[in-house]
Amino acid sequence: MNLRFSTEDEAFRGEVRAWLETHLAGPFSKLRGRGGTGDMDALVDERRVWEHELAAGGWTCLSWPVEHGGRGATLHQEVIFHEEYARARAPGRLGHIGETLLGPTMLDFGTPEQKARFLPPIAAAQELWCQGYSEPNAGSDLANLRCRAELDGETWVITGQKVWTSLAEFSDWCFALCRTEGGSERHAGISCLLIPMNQPGMDLRPIQQITGSSEFCEVFFDGARTARENVVGPVGGGWKVAMATLGYERGVSTLGQQVGFTGEWEAVVAAARRRGTLSDPLIRDRLADLWMRLQVMRHNALRMLSAGHTAEGSRANAIVKLYWATWHLELGEVAMDALGDGGGDPELERLFLWSRCSTIYAGTNEIQRNIIARRALGLPRGR
Repeated sequence: MNLRFSTEDEAFRGEVRAWLETHLAGPFSKLRGRGGTGDMDALVDERRVWEHELAAGGWTCLSWPVEHGGRGATLHQEVIFHEEYARARAPGRLGHIGETLLGPTMLDFGTPEQKARFLPPIAAAQELWCQGYSEPNAGSDLANLRCRAELDGETWVITGQKVWTSLAEFSDWCFALCRTEGGSERHAGISCLLIPMNQPGMDLRPIQQITGSSEFCEVFFDGARTARENVVGPVGGGWKVAMATLGYERGVSTLGQQVGFTGEWEAVVAAARRRGTLSDPLIRDRLADLWMRLQVMRHNALRMLSAGHTAEGSRANAIVKLYWATWHLELGEVAMDALGDGGGDPELERLFLWSRCSTIYAGTNEIQRNIIARRALGLPRGR
């Protein structure tokens, strides 16, 4: 595996850097460092305008085919864009879920009509999406979901609840998993529906977290409707679609996430130097260990992306998620120790609070360990 970038790739990196430096100025300068983890509901109106700026510059949906609004970018170019975007401290993407989750899923499973209807507005930043997967009794055990949809003529009628739905109150559409076959259990009888958010029968309730932000929502469906044709993949075959989407969730954007981790690590080191705690050999040792593991994380992610380990049920994906979630949790704990008794650093305090959920969202550490045990090590299921 070659982890080096070509001359053409480095020229592309220069193009990305120059564009971001030029455009993250003036009215957009205040967006630097905002809208990320633990701050996702900040400056939403301004970030909507930023999404339009990205689309106008051709920086949305890079890897999508040109005919669907993308640039047909290579894997290396995608990695470079996400790294430079994070390095520039550009704002958190409101279009992330539509662009990196629904879009690739639609390209693989959507009909020509669905692609023509839904992909162009995502690429143009005209429609924002949220993901309706988790429920109160179906988080880590997603196959336990109970939200249902029943056909009424040419429309699906949806009844049920979703929870931890990121950016739902700002979204135009939701792609949600619903039971479309009465009496079905576990992985059978589930369909992936595309549901408009602005309609009767939708009740959105933001959930305030310990960070003070409320980027998540509870979403209640009480007779909400969507057209019969708004099903991605076959009716009843939504589990395969859902697993593919989760694979995309752990794709190239994780390299940008890791650049963000680097910035957080550097902020912790700077705080420890200011507070005098960097002289503590235990804190120095923990910071050095975190740095080395961050380099392992990056190279391992590049290795797996190069090998194409993003398919359904990939064992590698579970390992990557477990690795970075545990790393981020430890970084948050070191941040608090580096600050000492004085505290008083809002960004590092938010880092600590947010890092607690790293081991929960996108698949809990416990579930990732079970996947690794069964699929990678071949261990038997527990009784």
